[in-house]
Amino acid sequence: MAGPGRGADKSEGATTSVSERSLFADVPHAEPLPVSLPASHPGIQPLSPDRAAPTPAPTPGPVIRFRRQLSHLSPSGIRNSVASAAGLELDRGVAFLLVPVFLACGVIVYFSLAVEPDFAQPIAVVVLTALCAAVTRSWRKTHLCFMAALLCALGVLAAKVETWRVGTQMLGSEIQTQLTGRVVRLDQMANGRIRLTIDVMSTARPTLRYAPERVRVSARKIPAEMTSGSVATGYVRLLPPTGPVRPDSYDFSFDSYFAGIGASGFFLGNPKIVVSEDAPFAARLSSSIEKARETIADHIRDSIGGAEGEIAAALIVGVRAGIPEEINESMRRTGIYHIISISGLHMALVAGTIMGLLRGAFALVPDFSSRRPVKKYAAAAALVSIAAYLVFSGIVVAAERSFIMLAVMLVAVLFDRAALTMRNLTISAIAVIVVSPHEVVGPSFQMSFAATAALVGAYAGWSDYRADKATAPPQRRSTIAFVTRKLAAGTGTIAMTSIIAGSATALFAIWHFQRVSPLSLFANLAVMPIVTVVMFLAVVSALAMPFGFDGPFLYMMGKGLTAMIAISGWISERSPVDAVGLISLQSVLLVTVALVIATMATTWLRLAALPFALAGLLTISETRTPDVLISEDAHLVALPIGGGELAVNRVRSNEFTTDNWKHALVSATIVEPETFEKGDVRFDIADPADLPPGAPFYCTAGLCLARHPSGAIIALADDRKTARPACAFADLIVIDDATAYYNPCRNPLVLVVTKRQLARMGSAAVFFDPLSATTRAEIRFAVRQPYRPWHEQRRFSREARGLPPYRRAERPKKPAVQ
Repeated sequence: MAGPGRGADKSEGATTSVSERSLFADVPHAEPLPVSLPASHPGIQPLSPDRAAPTPAPTPGPVIRFRRQLSHLSPSGIRNSVASAAGLELDRGVAFLLVPVFLACGVIVYFSLAVEPDFAQPIAVVVLTALCAAVTRSWRKTHLCFMAALLCALGVLAAKVETWRVGTQMLGSEIQTQLTGRVVRLDQMANGRIRLTIDVMSTARPTLRYAPERVRVSARKIPAEMTSGSVATGYVRLLPPTGPVRPDSYDFSFDSYFAGIGASGFFLGNPKIVVSEDAPFAARLSSSIEKARETIADHIRDSIGGAEGEIAAALIVGVRAGIPEEINESMRRTGIYHIISISGLHMALVAGTIMGLLRGAFALVPDFSSRRPVKKYAAAAALVSIAAYLVFSGIVVAAERSFIMLAVMLVAVLFDRAALTMRNLTISAIAVIVVSPHEVVGPSFQMSFAATAALVGAYAGWSDYRADKATAPPQRRSTIAFVTRKLAAGTGTIAMTSIIAGSATALFAIWHFQRVSPLSLFANLAVMPIVTVVMFLAVVSALAMPFGFDGPFLYMMGKGLTAMIAISGWISERSPVDAVGLISLQSVLLVTVALVIATMATTWLRLAALPFALAGLLTISETRTPDVLISEDAHLVALPIGGGELAVNRVRSNEFTTDNWKHALVSATIVEPETFEKGDVRFDIADPADLPPGAPFYCTAGLCLARHPSGAIIALADDRKTARPACAFADLIVIDDATAYYNPCRNPLVLVVTKRQLARMGSAAVFFDPLSATTRAEIRFAVRQPYRPWHEQRRFSREARGLPPYRRAERPKKPAVQ
């Protein structure tokens, strides 16, 4: 017979959903509940009849309540309220959540320095702040301030250590040489060429004294038997890594330095395979993995074919160089390009598929699953699966970061901890910052962690809301109603996920790429269900591939990708906005502060994010758009001429550069120059006033002229001699000649930019004064001096040294035999 304690035990053992935040929830002051105790309880005397019960306190009137509310609005009341909320935040562990924030601040400080610091400087700051933090442990506020400073100093030191550890040898000047090296990776490009990443073994004709250790070159054709690990040789033209195409733009030299790529270029002929000695174990292991990736990618391409096969290869093994550019562009315009890059979405889908399949299989054996922690078994298998996925996807930085984030969550499942928490995201961020500090200043890190933090914070807030809200037991519904409700809930989840992640990353995308995808919500709603099915088929096909049963799954995967491409193209054609221009750095920093506060705070202090967010939105447009952009090789000059048109001085210009300039200057159309023969009466340099404002470049005899809508005249000359006549009327003169040591103009109001200056300090942006035509134009270069390690090679180029382009000496002709 069940005793009275059995029911109590049953109620105590009931499973409930407990939020971590509810353990520290604010509990309002309440009246004590009446407790009835038996009269026979020892030590407690019953209330005597002649003793009156205590009179309850009278309820305060409206005047008293109003005065109490006013007292909270006083400076002392606000101070006490803030102190109480801050104390509660510290008790909930917000200090640990801020560790990667301050580490990242230190990393950003390091990469923003004008001069490369010595090791002694950051080490001294770390030691000093650590001592101050240890001494001030008794003063909590002061101790926290010194701990924040210590974390920033550690971020600076971590970035300095990585820069020293990488130490990539960069090529200083363009050169042609006979290159022999071991192939590390092969990529089939969409234009038909093959891109090879090669570890340099030797150079000849000429022998490079400071040869880079790794280069990336392309070839029209390679031997069929060439694979990763092969030793290739051929005559190549090597180019040093370039800088930003405009100030505050993507820096190829920075990325190449930390990727270990010291030069890029192309084979002047087809490379050949040579026989060499056995490679080291690490090289053999890496080549084996790359061969497996190439084999799998070729099998996928042959099974699916077309652009769908290229996308499938990108999703499974991370090979995406062969995707046609028009498809890449349509996915960028619709905001679904994140599908191509192996990141958290793909890792989560792979782990979720593996866990779902295994738990379903365990459910078929109820006797085993009821006695064993099958959830942990599934999590361990998922961890191994995503580790294999990371290896076979090429271990790119985005996939590596996503693996760390998901691995922390799966390990939390193994130890019976909550998986999706801000603490786990913090651990992942700390790991990434320590391993690759340079990623902090890149778009991948910023957008990934911003989206994840926003989603985790929103999920935690929604869980708290659901926990506090009393819900009635679910009603019995018909099958149709049940399916409809689930579909609506799934659609709403996808929509909210897209809105939250898109809002958190929008400003970072605009800052780095100067573009926005207004229809990304609709595109993600339409595509994400397809992508989920496609990734499920990708996992199943990968599991069935060793047994030769992957054909049907790859076929269905291809059909899903066909639908995704069609939807992306249809929405891309109807996207009303693409380029949005430049925004201020101040705006990005303010919104970042707002995002940190909103996602990490759990009390009313999260309202402090509103003024930062508002200030960030109000300062978006506080940046000045350049009037003229100049490439670092002095070959290309562009200026907006109104009506969404961008005038350039060359008929065939660099496509990447012009696309970047179009988005930065909010231009939709490239206007090519008009060329005139020498002596043509329609082009008279003696009367430049005839140049209409906002007209394209007019070029003749080594000189191009254009007039900015503000009235300023821009001249581009091939040499100093050609530029001299333009000194009489031009406001800006660009001389495409590195030997032009001195300014040919004696007028201080004329701004002259030479090829030598651009070679030393990178691309340039020029600003005219719209209020005064007699004021010298202002110029800003992309690279500052003294050089940081990733720009050190610039000083060694022929152009930077004021030398003309290298020309091979002609061999003397042999005298004719009489």
